[in-house]
Amino acid sequence: MLLIPCPYCGERPETEFSYGGEAHVARPQNPSALSDAEWAGYLFLRENRKGAFRERWIHTHGCRRWFNMLRDTTSHEIHAVYKVGDPKPPAPGEKPAAAAAGKSAAKQPAARKPAAKKPSTRASKGAAK
Repeated sequence: MLLIPCPYCGERPETEFSYGGEAHVARPQNPSALSDAEWAGYLFLRENRKGAFRERWIHTHGCRRWFNMLRDTTSHEIHAVYKVGDPKPPAPGEKPAAAAAGKSAAKQPAARKPAAKKPSTRASKGAAK
């Protein structure tokens, strides 16, 4: 099970959270001036790329607050968790724009990978006598 570090409550199991899509999608300034194709693009077209990706999450069964997460979509490794409105942390391989501008960096937990399943000890109980 993936353990997600909520920036408000601390580390919790993934079953307490709901995915909210791509983070940092800018809403159009004047939505009524957009064509149907432009509006559809805003609503439905997302990057959905492989690798480091900034996502929105909500702690549905906890504090019920939204936050952002920088997560690798192939390994589920969590690189950073940060509150909505905080500067974007650099993805692995990106230049740290926030650090260069002198802004505070996002809270970055230790690199996490999904917990490995522990081997069962049931079979070895009878052999240990």
